[in-house]
Amino acid sequence: MLGAAFCFSLSGACTKVLGKRISSVELVFFRNIIGVLFVLFTIYKRPLVQEGGKLCLLIFRGVIGTLALYTFFFSITKIGLAEAITYQQSYPIILALLGGYFLNEKLDFKNWLAVIVGFAGICCIFLPQFKIDITSIKYHTFGLANAIMTALAYMSIKQLSGYYDSRSIVLSFMFSGIVLPIISMVLGQYIYIDSLAFLFGSFNWPMGLEWLWIISLALSALVGQILLTKAFTYGNTGEVSAIGYSNIVFSIIFGVILGDAFPNTLSLLGILLIIACGVYISFRKNEVKKAN
Repeated sequence: MLGAAFCFSLSGACTKVLGKRISSVELVFFRNIIGVLFVLFTIYKRPLVQEGGKLCLLIFRGVIGTLALYTFFFSITKIGLAEAITYQQSYPIILALLGGYFLNEKLDFKNWLAVIVGFAGICCIFLPQFKIDITSIKYHTFGLANAIMTALAYMSIKQLSGYYDSRSIVLSFMFSGIVLPIISMVLGQYIYIDSLAFLFGSFNWPMGLEWLWIISLALSALVGQILLTKAFTYGNTGEVSAIGYSNIVFSIIFGVILGDAFPNTLSLLGILLIIACGVYISFRKNEVKKAN
């Protein structure tokens, strides 16, 4: 899991470097190309065995996952790497609330307290932007949107896991992550809406070292996904999830190397609160699974 966290933060760092010239939509496209070829190869070697029957939900998982990646890559190019990844890593807070509403998962007092602490952490990062300018608020809002859509994507995976091979679920995301960016780049030649800037982009042919960064982006995301799967296969869910928050630490380091300012005191407090909340919720879920 530590390796997966490093790979995901490296993927984010590559996105930040490439985002200076290449649109976030195009980066989503390149991120999925290598991954989909790898998954198709594994299916060729070991065919899918699944029940199926939830096609609409499978499509939803692909689309919402791709939109989450849109907002994630867009926010990386507009705000600090650490802040963007911290927003993404706050998804367990949203997931706890969505699970209670849609899946009738009961939250006890301790879970509610953890959720409140997590939201306090988000506020420590988000609210100070009101003192800066409206543009900063808009870009941080994309970070929050990413957390919500990431939570929806994970919730749909939980519902799909009993019907589909995990590779089918991954493919739904990767195919969507190729088709939607193509549509977005075609429409981006004729349409631009400032409030929906993350949805549109033009295609800029990568040049020189950019190809190396793109390959690094795609491979680090793919290797991270493989390591993540292995970690949850062999490790304790709560412990693995907790270690995953090292992603934020790596992102702070990469962000500073790439020129981001080191997070201020209030942002650091927010990051620590989100990590504490996420770790607690992860361990609580693990305890509930063991009890059941």
